[in-house]
Amino acid sequence: MGLGKRVISVDIFRGMTIVLMILVNTPGTWSNVYAPLLHKEWHGYTPTDLVFPFFLFIVGTSIVFAYQNKKANTATYKKISIRALKLIGLGLFLGAFTISFPFIKEFAQIRFPGVLQRIGVVFFFAAILFLNLDWKKLIGTTIFLLVGYWLLMTFVPVEGVASTLERAPNNLANYLDVKIFGTHNYKPDYDPEGFLSTIPALVSSLLGIFTGLILTSNQEKKTTILFGLGGSLLIVGHLWDIVFPINKALWTSSFVLVTAGWANIVLSLIYYLTDVKGIKFGSVFKYAGANAIVVYFLSSFITKLFYMIQVEEGTSLHRWLFNTIYVQDFLSLEFSSLLYGLSVVSFYCFLAYVLYKRKIFIKV
Repeated sequence: MGLGKRVISVDIFRGMTIVLMILVNTPGTWSNVYAPLLHKEWHGYTPTDLVFPFFLFIVGTSIVFAYQNKKANTATYKKISIRALKLIGLGLFLGAFTISFPFIKEFAQIRFPGVLQRIGVVFFFAAILFLNLDWKKLIGTTIFLLVGYWLLMTFVPVEGVASTLERAPNNLANYLDVKIFGTHNYKPDYDPEGFLSTIPALVSSLLGIFTGLILTSNQEKKTTILFGLGGSLLIVGHLWDIVFPINKALWTSSFVLVTAGWANIVLSLIYYLTDVKGIKFGSVFKYAGANAIVVYFLSSFITKLFYMIQVEEGTSLHRWLFNTIYVQDFLSLEFSSLLYGLSVVSFYCFLAYVLYKRKIFIKV
């Protein structure tokens, strides 16, 4: 998507999401983090649980801008496939990298699922569906996937035992993740970017596509439409929560609707301020949004290095920096942990600013 075609609010929203992803992933210490900056343990959601679905949502919105005038042909499919494979490859590299020669973990220690892998898979299928289906068929696909996932998770027994939505062996999503990935999971019994939950994650991007279609339409009251759509999704999602609890780890259908609802509401407000009223704000997010994947990958890779590099026995570079600079008697550990995260975010925002000003836009 060329810069000339960008809707300012979309870049700001994307950059804001990346900045929040970095912030919640890099506290000074995981032992002392403010509750809103942590994921909900199981059912329910916190502000942090909105971040990843927000990014998948804006992936869908961006697909509209990038492929609206493209034809569904071999050349376009090739570009989509290459981009998806790059994302998956970067994610697998992050999961497999270690600082010990030969710089790749032993096979049994590599985690196959991951954030970038899910982005790659979701982008691929969302782009293909967008190219081949009109908006009515996309709505039908969205409803089919959300209802189908609900029925699978609640009515399909696991090895003869009634299914559950709790974290247990007879949870279908958890069961399949263990069967498919074995020890290559985030946790021994499940993975938040697992196999079955990638289906509703795809819908997060499909809902973003609808928003993209609204933004590129000739509708005059786009802000009102987006805000109303967001509110409607929130209501339906919370009603669905009664029988299919909001849960990020399982990426339940109610979770999809609620997070897309908030995404539309936030984006509508940013759109109104920037694209309608022309108010200039959030440039730092716009810079990060222009190189979102690169900024996220570098932050993840360098953070991993900081945890691996040992300053002294038993003390990583990350811990040494945190304890030496940020832990002070007059500050709570939670606040010190937040300051560390904000420092990391500031560095990557500055990097994004430099790339943007030098007109360096790295496509992944």
